[in-house]
This record gives sequence, C-alpha cells and structure tokens, in this order.
Amino acid sequence: MFGSIGFPELILLLAIALLIFGPKKLPEVGRSIGKAIREFRRTSEEIREKIEEEIEIEELKEVQEESQSSTLTEEEPSPATPEEKGAEVPPETPEETREDEEEKKVSG
Repeated sequence: MFGSIGFPELILLLAIALLIFGPKKLPEVGRSIGKAIREFRRTSEEIREKIEEEIEIEELKEVQEESQSSTLTEEEPSPATPEEKGAEVPPETPEETREDEEEKKVSG
C-alpha cells in the first residue's frame, strides 16, 4: 500500500499529523483510519465475491444452453435404428433383462 512512500516521507507525514491533531487525538485518528481501511477492504472483498459468483452463474447458464442445443440436434431421427437394421439392442435396466429372458423362455 505504501510502496511509493519511503521511510523519510512516512516520518514527515506522522510529524505533520502530530502537529495538526496533537498527541492526545493522534491515537484516536489512527484507530479511525484503521477501522475505515478494514471496512473498505471487507466491502470490496464482498463486492468482488458477488461479481465472481455472478460471472460463474452466467457461465453455467451458457454451458447449459449449449448442452441443450447440442442435445436437441442429436435427438433428430436417424435414418435407421439398430432395431430396424436387425441388430439386438441391449436392455437398459435389469427389469428389462428379466422380461426379455422370460419372453424367450415362453416363446422358445
């Protein structure tokens, strides 16, 4: 924060503050300035976090929209499904597997 202010400049500023406010008021002024700086940092950190959160939400929305649009284009009917080609489609759930096996036993 005081990167461009050297030690001699800092001593000069403190001497001027001591002359202006006096030895009794100087600690109070220092505390007030410290509190103000802490409050400013806390507030700026909260604002930064809110902005980052909003950016993250916006990016997630964009990704969802892109995935939905790609899903819609993939759902277009294909010229031939595996069933139409004569290929056996594997069942998706264990229940379907049991039903298929029972049908084969009954028909076979």
